[in-house]
Amino acid sequence: MQVLQRSLPSTRAGARPVRPARKMVTCLAASRPIPRATNEQKIDLLKKVECFIFDCDGVIWLGDKVIEGVPETLDMLRAMGKKVFFVTNNSTKSRAGYMSKFQSLGLDVKAEEIYSSSYAAAAYLESINFQKKVYVIGETGILEELDLKGIRHLGGPSDADKRVTLKSGEFMEHDHGVGAVVVGFDRYINYYKIQYATLCIRENPGCLFIATNRDAVTHLTDAQEWAGNGSMVGAIVGSTKREPTVVGKPSDFMLKNISATLGLRPDQICMVGDRLDTDIMFGKNGGLTTSLVLSGVTTEEVLNSPDNKVIPDYVLSKLPDLLTVKESAMVAA
Repeated sequence: MQVLQRSLPSTRAGARPVRPARKMVTCLAASRPIPRATNEQKIDLLKKVECFIFDCDGVIWLGDKVIEGVPETLDMLRAMGKKVFFVTNNSTKSRAGYMSKFQSLGLDVKAEEIYSSSYAAAAYLESINFQKKVYVIGETGILEELDLKGIRHLGGPSDADKRVTLKSGEFMEHDHGVGAVVVGFDRYINYYKIQYATLCIRENPGCLFIATNRDAVTHLTDAQEWAGNGSMVGAIVGSTKREPTVVGKPSDFMLKNISATLGLRPDQICMVGDRLDTDIMFGKNGGLTTSLVLSGVTTEEVLNSPDNKVIPDYVLSKLPDLLTVKESAMVAA
């Protein structure tokens, strides 16, 4: 039973309306602000879900700081026999790189529980039996995952310092053996990379255009939001007039892989995230239960905006809210 639908929110006893930080905003899908999950609803969530898929930035950590209570929450879920996966659109690290980050934050996570968009890009190319070279706009995470799949590549960090002078008669050569351009978050993107990717896509017959994600903003630090990969992808869309194949959230490529691996139905899986347009949409598109946490990008004002049409099944202030029903949930399990 889903406690929040696209029509009216639950009005059962004990459901409390959300208190927006500034003013009450009426949501298009509800006659009043969407309530946070009650203890009864949290227990219902824990009882019916067999696998939790977590976004990382804004859910597990903010920048380089783990959100207080997250380690205990993960321990509780595992003690209840729940499967957990960590799905992130951040492509700057490979799964091995994310393993190091989890460990540095004191989180016990296995490599096979991590699905990054860098891994998704490599896995997608493997799934179509890709045999050519890849030009990469992105950082080491993508390169490391391509190496693990035996896929040849060029670009990435090695092109960080290359410059275009645009002197009279200047002509840029490019590798005609490139059969795909992968665009991931790149702190060192420059005009050389944009032009090289543009030439490959426009002039190499059949060249694929793959985006790890199109997130507008990202949490690179815990101090503020930073421009996301959508800005990098947008530059290539603008110069090529081509739309990319997106392999990260909210596309369903990673979800199908997880579901197939575990043999679970979509309704047995819950997507937990802090973004409506990627995390929650990702879950909705795949038929999953969805839970929005308000510890990251999405605020109560955005959630309850008349313009928002993406309604999560559950709303938590932060993931460790589930600890408030630990004793009751463990008994029920």
